[in-house]
Amino acid sequence: MPSEISAITDSSPQLASSQASLANNYEMFLSLLTSQMKNQDPLDPLDSTQFVDQLVSFSGVEQQIAQNQNLESLLILQSATAQTSSVSYIGRVATAETPQSRLQGGAASWQYELPESAKTTSLVIKDSSDRVVYRGSGETSTGVHDFTWDGKTTSGADAPEGIYTMEISAVDDDGGSIAAEIRASARVTGIDLSGSEVMVEMGGVEVPLSSILALQEYQQAS
Repeated sequence: MPSEISAITDSSPQLASSQASLANNYEMFLSLLTSQMKNQDPLDPLDSTQFVDQLVSFSGVEQQIAQNQNLESLLILQSATAQTSSVSYIGRVATAETPQSRLQGGAASWQYELPESAKTTSLVIKDSSDRVVYRGSGETSTGVHDFTWDGKTTSGADAPEGIYTMEISAVDDDGGSIAAEIRASARVTGIDLSGSEVMVEMGGVEVPLSSILALQEYQQAS
């Protein structure tokens, strides 16, 4: 029985089977205990310590299952709350951690943050087919920097409108790589609730709700 108890895990899909297994084991344990008590040798009684230890083990596992159920309920409630609140994002401008931005009207914009000063910073923009369309130099100082691409490729041609991905390669004075955080902002056009995680649609770019860093009211251009 102890080996069956230890097999119970924290995985939420197994909560129901864990409860059933615990109940079956507990009933079997009580049945064996009753049988042993009835048939024990009066001159050599059974050690009650072992039974107490087993009862404590069952109690501990039962409490663990109850805690997992409570946690699962909280996660479901949290997910439902997130889904409800995310609908209010539609029509507002969101800033998210994402390397993707839409080229539209001759411009695609990003923000990137350097945690420390860099010796050199290189910016690379790729199209939806992962082909490099632009290379350039970026800011090297610590902090947040804005970058707007005018849609001109490195050869001077006009890139078609669509979703583009920016990559940043920054190195310090010793040649070590510096990890830069890339963000993009766009008006929220939809919310996808079909998957396990809420997805936010930002002008054709789809990002998880957890990547949203800020929201602003949309300002209609005059």
